[in-house]
Amino acid sequence: MKQVRVGVVGMGIGRHNAMAIAKHPRGRVTALCDLLEERTSAFAEELAESVTCYTDYREMCRSDEIDAVFVGTPNQFHVPVAREAIRHCKNVLLTKPLAGSVDAARLLVQEAEASGLINMMSLSTRFSDDVAYLGQLAEQGEFDELYYARARSVRRSGIPAWSFGFIEEGGGAFRDMGVHVLDSAWWLLGMPKPVSVMGVSGAKFGPRGAGYFGPEVAPTEELAARYAADDYAGGFIRFENGVGLQVESFWASHQPPELQIELFGTKMGATLRPVTLFRTVNGQHQDVSVDLPERETRPWEAIADHFIACILDDVPCQAPLRHGLIVQEMMEALLESAATGKEVRLD
Repeated sequence: MKQVRVGVVGMGIGRHNAMAIAKHPRGRVTALCDLLEERTSAFAEELAESVTCYTDYREMCRSDEIDAVFVGTPNQFHVPVAREAIRHCKNVLLTKPLAGSVDAARLLVQEAEASGLINMMSLSTRFSDDVAYLGQLAEQGEFDELYYARARSVRRSGIPAWSFGFIEEGGGAFRDMGVHVLDSAWWLLGMPKPVSVMGVSGAKFGPRGAGYFGPEVAPTEELAARYAADDYAGGFIRFENGVGLQVESFWASHQPPELQIELFGTKMGATLRPVTLFRTVNGQHQDVSVDLPERETRPWEAIADHFIACILDDVPCQAPLRHGLIVQEMMEALLESAATGKEVRLD
């Protein structure tokens, strides 16, 4: 049986994707790369088959023992790692967001599409069972016309403290968390063309040394001093077809944790978590709870299965980097609007 041999860069989110690929009958992890050698050696022991460990992604990308590269580095390094992989004719699977800026994202998409290689976003929320279920209903016309949506990702204390990349320029709550609900809501709405964005953002917790993961976390003074990103952002996106999307993201807040998408349709509405459908039948309101099986590993397995099928079976990619670029444009427009206090046009 033909297998896709994958090299994984970044032992954070890379571990989830690597395990899913390694468990797939047509997938195999043959290389691991991280700046800290102990991270790759520790994870290598969890894999059933032997792997080659690297501390330099450029060296790994030159290897003839890999067919594809998963990029799981901090945002600011997504593009250089992915471009290096493409230069060496490796298919690319890349965690969200696509890049740390729109210009870098556009450059990567241009090179990826010109290469003819498979290029795909790893989107754990879009590939989750609940989003997939609502997507099936939308495709079947169960909502009739979807005309509005709300999407939010809220943490009470959740600023990442283990990497400067998260909190420096190019990072931030909206690119780290908001991207999930923004991408999924946009996909559920049918991926309409965005035309304008208004937004607000700021950092109310991180620079004060507050709001980091868990109340027991005491970030260093250096971490707080280097804070140059948002720890909250919210705004409104208007699409060419008249649909509106309200989106919010909070790394830290005095609110209960939540990841939610609400869909407004002319025939039916829905919430994502828990999946609940709202409709009127024979003049009576109905709230229908949908009982989906709980499978924490399912998104990673679905991502791995689709990526491998794209490579081996020529299946059209349902989450190409170009989708990541459009989401990046919406994200950066919201943050630009927040900085300038003005609407940003995308048309």
